[in-house]
Amino acid sequence: MILVTGASGLVGSHLARQLSSEGKKVRALYRGDWDRSSFPRGIEWVKGDILDISSLEDALQSVEQVYHCAAIVSFNPQKRNLLHRTNIEGTANVVNACLLAGVKKLLFVSSVAALGRIREDGPVNEKMNWTEETGNSEYGKSKYFAEMEVWRGIGEGLNAVIVNPVIILGAGNWEGGSSGIFKSAYNEFPWYTEGVSGFVDVKDVVKAMILLMESEISSERFILSADNVPYKEIFTEIAINFGKKPPHKKVTPFLSTIAWRIEAIKGKFSGKEPLLTKETAKTAQVKVYFDNSKLKLAFPNFQYTPVKESIQRICGELKKKYNL
Repeated sequence: MILVTGASGLVGSHLARQLSSEGKKVRALYRGDWDRSSFPRGIEWVKGDILDISSLEDALQSVEQVYHCAAIVSFNPQKRNLLHRTNIEGTANVVNACLLAGVKKLLFVSSVAALGRIREDGPVNEKMNWTEETGNSEYGKSKYFAEMEVWRGIGEGLNAVIVNPVIILGAGNWEGGSSGIFKSAYNEFPWYTEGVSGFVDVKDVVKAMILLMESEISSERFILSADNVPYKEIFTEIAINFGKKPPHKKVTPFLSTIAWRIEAIKGKFSGKEPLLTKETAKTAQVKVYFDNSKLKLAFPNFQYTPVKESIQRICGELKKKYNL
């Protein structure tokens, strides 16, 4: 039996589908009410919370492998307490429950934000860690300390491996998370920056996770990134696939400080999570390159999907999902 936490999220939902399609016994942990009608019938759905230790212990009955995907992804400073509680305390609970249940292996989905991605002196690799100087988000800090809980579990005898994805491209809920960039491009968001970041297809993230889980690799972390691409190129490609006008107004550092404040005010009135915050505005201006060679060395036959090909497929999926 395999347990997937955060099965209602972008990575967790794609992972549960893939594992089930391979004939694996999947138990999926989720919170709240959401539509599961499109999922394979073989998945065992369990309502629970990683902050509820008793529900975790129940969910881990007869489980041999755990994919810990559950997390809060937010760059809203007002959600600091929720970020830290869910991402750090929740991960500590998962680690402790795995140790208690004698789970054979844990795979933890972290983020490159935990590596300190504000670096322009060279490519970011797995040897790096979040620091006050190289990290600009509470989210990054929370994922770094969550990783520390996994390393603590490894020290106590847990067999575990960590993945650090870059910005994940996938047809998730475009009202929040990384899928929000597709909605912004669809709405013809006019601004662009000269920043660069890594991007990766959610299907490739899932494929890499399964390879690592089924391997003998342990006590390691792996950056998952298909390519380093300018934000302008990403938004332009998405807009073209939606038949929309690409971004055409360059955002200077000064303009970005005004823009995130405007978005913050709009967010207070609408109650929606702003895509642009002080943290994301700063990140979007920076050119960050990620070294993806470690995974390729471990799995020479693994190939990432080209970013343009991913965007084309995902735009098609979103058109169907939202009747565009």
